[in-house]
Amino acid sequence: MREPLAARVALGLRGIADTGVPIGMINGNRDFLLGERFSATAGATLFPEQTVISLAGTPTLLMHGDELCTSDVGYQKYRAFMRTTKYQRRFLALPYALRRGVAIFLRGRSRTATAAKPASILDVEPSAVEAAFRAANVTRIIHGHTHRPARHRLLVDGRDRERWVLADWYDRGSYLEFDAEGGRTREL
Repeated sequence: MREPLAARVALGLRGIADTGVPIGMINGNRDFLLGERFSATAGATLFPEQTVISLAGTPTLLMHGDELCTSDVGYQKYRAFMRTTKYQRRFLALPYALRRGVAIFLRGRSRTATAAKPASILDVEPSAVEAAFRAANVTRIIHGHTHRPARHRLLVDGRDRERWVLADWYDRGSYLEFDAEGGRTREL
């Protein structure tokens, strides 16, 4: 909450939550250290990395999506290390200014590494998507991370499934809306 942007986002979410709109959040690859203090300030519920909900009567897996990019082996190793409790405790024990500097450094390295990787490994691996459908026993997955917004229809084990990919918010905001007729993307 010492980070100005994080504080503004938390307070903005709190304003929405205070109107009665339930807010849930799942940590991603850049905000994986956000925890109970942030979610409490935001009036949000912090969900596990993978959460199954009923969305308009359809079992739906909500996830960040980076775990589906299994062809990017280097990133998956980095992800596994950064998500360990031991690393997170050590990192959070550092002074704020040092943590901020490390985060800026790592973000720069990430940009450089991503630019050098073939596009094919930066997207989801179809076998990982199929495995996620099977493991969660759902017919719909919603995720971000790749930020190639689309609705993908696929057949897994003889069943129709759909995978929705959320857009990033760099240029404009959007969200998904679901009801009995299905889902759609709405622009802000």
